[in-house]
Amino acid sequence: MARSRFAIVALALLMSLSPVAASAHQDHPDRIDLPDGWMPEGITTDGRFLFSGSLANGAILRANPHNGNTKIIAAGRRGRVAVGIDHDRSRDLLWVAGGDTKTIRAYDANSGALLARYRFPSTGDRFINDLVVRRRAVFATDSFNQELLIVRLRLGDRLPGRRAATTRALTGDLVYQSGFNLNGIVKSGRRLIAVQSNTGMLFRINAFTGRTRMIDLGGVALTNGDGLEIDGDILYVVRNQNNEIVVVDLNRRLTRGKVVDRITDDDFDVPTTVALLRHSLYAVNARFGTTDPQPADYWITRVDAFDADD
Repeated sequence: MARSRFAIVALALLMSLSPVAASAHQDHPDRIDLPDGWMPEGITTDGRFLFSGSLANGAILRANPHNGNTKIIAAGRRGRVAVGIDHDRSRDLLWVAGGDTKTIRAYDANSGALLARYRFPSTGDRFINDLVVRRRAVFATDSFNQELLIVRLRLGDRLPGRRAATTRALTGDLVYQSGFNLNGIVKSGRRLIAVQSNTGMLFRINAFTGRTRMIDLGGVALTNGDGLEIDGDILYVVRNQNNEIVVVDLNRRLTRGKVVDRITDDDFDVPTTVALLRHSLYAVNARFGTTDPQPADYWITRVDAFDADD
């Protein structure tokens, strides 16, 4: 009899908890307004807050996903640009791709203090588009040059000197064409994954050699592919002008992928990058081509992450 009462209580408790778990995101706003004229492009998370940079002047803000409050932690400066951004969990830093300024910058994620700047000289134009942090290096894409940009890191909190900035030629299946090439980049185990915007192809990259291999998507092209986010075998690909986030299920060797969902929302207005926080995706809307004259409205849109059980 005692066992039966326990089973009934346990079942009642499980039933009472299930709606809470299913609606855990409902206390989070679906839209977070950014300052007028912010011009966002990149977004990342430290697991608690969201961080976004500004194309207008390189400023960085912190957003609270629970209440939508924002705070600028790094002031902008004329001539600075913030494109891709990634949080360095080991050092609690924010790494920022500097676009056509040919630089990568490192900031304290709490104070917003600029700690280091790494420059990648070139004879022609560069566009440092997006980056991803690993324990021993930061890897960035250059949309104009078929190279992997690297900042070699030391173990521990101390940042290296400017000579740590190096480049590595990208070989193999990847072939650069006119327009914007490699864009979003993420890490998966020992490998990197990047999307080529103008062709819509995904590539697996050996970070140590620079050799690339195309990921077979069964003939699907992800043109306008921008920011990437990854959750185990699930890869999220933001297609900016298409106003969608494509969900790709990757195999273990990262040689094949299958499109299993396309996430859209009426609030999307040229989303560029996305951050995964718990069971939500937060996309910044760059609104390219729709914001003349400035300053214009900008915002972050929250949507549910992919659920394989649905």
